[in-house]
Amino acid sequence: MRLTRTRPGNRVLVGVDEKWFDLRQIKGYEQVTRIADLDDRLADQVRRQADTLDVVSVDLDHAATIADREADIWGAGLNYRRHSADLGAEQPGSGPGSYLRPANCLIDNGGAIELPAQSARVTAEAELGLVIGRRCKNVPRDGWREVVAGVTAVLDMTAEDVIRENPRYIPWAKGFDTFCSIGPVVVTMDEFESLDSVRITTVRNDEEIASATPADMKYDLGFLVEYFTAGRTLEPGTVICTGTPGAVPIEPGDTVRAVVEHVGTLTHPVR
Repeated sequence: MRLTRTRPGNRVLVGVDEKWFDLRQIKGYEQVTRIADLDDRLADQVRRQADTLDVVSVDLDHAATIADREADIWGAGLNYRRHSADLGAEQPGSGPGSYLRPANCLIDNGGAIELPAQSARVTAEAELGLVIGRRCKNVPRDGWREVVAGVTAVLDMTAEDVIRENPRYIPWAKGFDTFCSIGPVVVTMDEFESLDSVRITTVRNDEEIASATPADMKYDLGFLVEYFTAGRTLEPGTVICTGTPGAVPIEPGDTVRAVVEHVGTLTHPVR
């Protein structure tokens, strides 16, 4: 099953068996507006009601961000060796770098990235995002799939010159307006036997800059879920950004993309 949001209107659309339906038409879900409030019964309900539902068209190139606006967005830093080399930094030894970013930095797919005057070097980074499906805490490494509802694509921007000055500035360096895109879809976990071979690629102006799979992560997806839920409660809808295979500097006039194989593509002009 796939989920996306429309722009304008911010309606949730559900994709089942290569057809898309408006969530508002599905009995039992008429008032649901948050990804966090969906449950495992949705796909079966769509199939049962399909003959009574109108098939709708989707424009994924201009979809609204899939993230719930009140949801937390956690990030893992320096989780791929390539990205550590980009920054000339060693990978952390006991866990990934981490940060929590504000929802105000989110943009819809196709929206422009506005480079802030406070940074002379902004980079863009494609990532795989995990969307938490139920309230959870202290999840064991081998139980991570039980709490993850689905995966999505992420394009993450960083004021890299600020990070190079002092890595303690990372939340500030990632919190500018337009500095995060999440979507254009969430693909539920039942679509994947494994995510280890899903390729994540950072593209600038049609040039592939960096590409890797979760198999290339230092800290795997199970470790990340265990790490971010250790001693803290994550609510449904929380997004965990799992790190990038490589970042690329961006300038006005560029177009940058995050491509996550079998999931989706985010495309953004830079201003």
